[in-house]
Amino acid sequence: MEFLKPKQTTAGASTQRYVDVEEIRDGLLVLKNGSIRAIMLVSSINFDLKSSQEQDGIILQYQNFLNTLDFPVQIVISSKRFDVEPYLGLLADQETTQENELLRLQITEYKLFIKKLAEISNIMSKYFYIVIPFSPAEDEKSGLLDRLSGIFSPEKNTSLHGELFESYRAQLYQRVEQVEVALSGTGVRATPLNTEEIIELLYDSYNPSLFVNSNIAHVNELELN
Repeated sequence: MEFLKPKQTTAGASTQRYVDVEEIRDGLLVLKNGSIRAIMLVSSINFDLKSSQEQDGIILQYQNFLNTLDFPVQIVISSKRFDVEPYLGLLADQETTQENELLRLQITEYKLFIKKLAEISNIMSKYFYIVIPFSPAEDEKSGLLDRLSGIFSPEKNTSLHGELFESYRAQLYQRVEQVEVALSGTGVRATPLNTEEIIELLYDSYNPSLFVNSNIAHVNELELN
């Protein structure tokens, strides 16, 4: 079962040919092999600050989470340079509206410190994702012949519409809910990405030279299929 991953390109070939994604619809990835994916953004916890008893409990809950899985998942970690410009803008606004001269001076010095720190060091933000798959071959509601057709003729399943797509989506979201509940026992929160968030994630993934998160203003104008 394939997961979303960049492939090596060759000279003169269109990059679109090497992207597994057929389209993005209703917060799901539809791949060219007919399978679908949900992407969940997962929060983090500071494990080192926990007591030994709490650490043991988290490890046990994570083991239980892994043991309850009867389908593969992909864990993705994305590191990006932290954009401090919005925070510097907030400080600049407070600097201009602050009436106390001493506090205004402190805000000015603090703003310069943050700006200099960002220039001389790479302040990185880490984002954690879980990719949950569903393949037409796993459809419990379809017959054996339909499943075999999905395995040996995946091109027939790349255009999922109407009841077929909703059926696959419902079965995939059962897995999403299972992962969400299981991870909550470790103190970690997980939430599915919507369509716009998935587009921004893919855009950043295939444009790593940008270093920072891209804010796409006109998502509907992008060519996705």
